[in-house]
Amino acid sequence: MSRRKNDAGEDVQPAESGAAPRKRSGRHPGKRLSPWRVLLGIAVATVVVASAVTVPWYLTQRDAAVAETAGPQWFGGYFDVTAADVSMSPTTGDGNDDTVVLGFVVAASAQRCAPTWGTYYTLAEAGQQLDLDRRIDGIRREGAHVAVSFGGALNTELAVACDTTSSLMQAYSRVLERYSVTTIDLDLEGAALLDTAAADRRATAISALQRQHEARGGALDVWVTLPTATTGLTDAGLDAVRRLLEGGVTLAGVNVMTMDYGTDLGGATMAEASIQALNEVHDQLTQLYRNQRIALPAAGAWAVMGATPMIGQNDVRDEVFTLADATELSDFAQQRDLARMSMWSINRDRTCGPNYPDVSAVSDSCSGVEQGTQTFAGILSTGFDESPSDAAATPAATPMPDDPETSPYPIWSEDAPYSHGVRVVWHGYVYAAKWWVSGGPEPDDPTQTADATSWVLVGPVLAEDRPFALPTVADGTYPEWNVGTVYRKGTRVVVDGVPFEAKWWTQSEDPMDGVTDRDRSPWEVLE
Repeated sequence: MSRRKNDAGEDVQPAESGAAPRKRSGRHPGKRLSPWRVLLGIAVATVVVASAVTVPWYLTQRDAAVAETAGPQWFGGYFDVTAADVSMSPTTGDGNDDTVVLGFVVAASAQRCAPTWGTYYTLAEAGQQLDLDRRIDGIRREGAHVAVSFGGALNTELAVACDTTSSLMQAYSRVLERYSVTTIDLDLEGAALLDTAAADRRATAISALQRQHEARGGALDVWVTLPTATTGLTDAGLDAVRRLLEGGVTLAGVNVMTMDYGTDLGGATMAEASIQALNEVHDQLTQLYRNQRIALPAAGAWAVMGATPMIGQNDVRDEVFTLADATELSDFAQQRDLARMSMWSINRDRTCGPNYPDVSAVSDSCSGVEQGTQTFAGILSTGFDESPSDAAATPAATPMPDDPETSPYPIWSEDAPYSHGVRVVWHGYVYAAKWWVSGGPEPDDPTQTADATSWVLVGPVLAEDRPFALPTVADGTYPEWNVGTVYRKGTRVVVDGVPFEAKWWTQSEDPMDGVTDRDRSPWEVLE
């Protein structure tokens, strides 16, 4: 990600409006004024009157885009939805009302104005294949909050693909309504930062959505996340903030990506470089809000700022954000009372395993630094114990009865084998296998520790779940499986109308095991 240095301009205080000149006697009382002096006096009086009228009108017409009191101070790590296995449960920070920021919702393509998760899944497909709706429900049941991030470094941002404000509003609304989120994050990078037409559509659509929420007695908190250099936001980044404000968006804050600087840091640590960047952004936002005549909270620009480091190994090989950096940045953020602390990403908050040979190569699944028993989330969340607004209240725990006719996945059985990632239902909840497992203990066995259990809780069975059903074929399509027959690779059989195909030579192994054992069973279901 290339960045350019911003021109550092001195803060210029706006000239104070003067009062109309007072009539007084001069050195030549009674002296007749020339026509030129009369005209000049009229012109001066006109300017003074205009300034006395126009400025107050502007100030009264312009709604402040930030409340005069600071908002909540919250921690929310980003969770890369498409990079995570279903059996991976998003962890939060220190457990004090933290937030999970789900990323990234983007357009289906450069020409298709439809919200998707990373272009890989539609919202419906994410619900079916990733159990995302259920996992969101589970996150909330555990006391955490959920926000959604639009954009990111890859793919096409929605405002770029949607060529009308109405279509963009519809795309945003589909996400907000499906997941009941009231905090969103606009992650603007690359082409999305340079497209001014998209920026204006984005501002108009978001502003209208905020007014809709307000009309219903609610609120929509909007954060904009931007790349930075150690010298501050780029000109395009500042312009993105300005266009949102001028478009009527009430910004909860500006989140700064303190990562991937790609320049010589002059021996500075990643924490020192990040603190320098945040100080520069603070000054930029102070001037920008002053220019826009928008009141900041009493704490100033710090109260509308957030920081998001990339934990561990950054995309730039020489940049590594260590646990010590996390501690130093956390201390600074608390001293300045930043409104938000985040990190990229929850998926990476662990030490890489011994079989990952080059930790300088960025992994989606580990940090690249030795963490021991510590987590970056635990350090960075310190002091950020509040939460952004979350319209979806924690649902009551009312598990539905286990019924094979209505359950979205097979009911767990002690006799069945299960491959990694396979999901089952047990006592009204959905669980995913962490590795191949057969037999007990039960998925909800309370004596099992998090490390020892073979199962991870995904979330409750939901009333709107569709029943699990295997595909069937017409009678006579394939021969019935026989326990004594030898079957070679590619042979097809049916069991109770369900079609299977042999993956290799097999005899006497029940094809039905292939429903849940996708790794070791010689049979796979024909879809």
